[in-house]
Amino acid sequence: MQLADLVRFGFIVVTPIVVVAGALVSLFAVGALFWGLEHPDELRAQIQGAFRKPLAKPKDPGREHYYRPYWAR
Repeated sequence: MQLADLVRFGFIVVTPIVVVAGALVSLFAVGALFWGLEHPDELRAQIQGAFRKPLAKPKDPGREHYYRPYWAR
């Protein structure tokens, strides 16, 4: 098997995979575009949510907190 045969085989295998992957990506992009045109408020909220500061971690209420489990009485 020569290098030209290997290149030819690779071209035959890789080209359809690249074409199908490109078609799927472009189909997804077109769908996202149409969704964004139909729902501009939700799109705006998603974009703003990407830059929003994450929520703070919850804090432990401590030992003097008013709630005590029933079994701890």
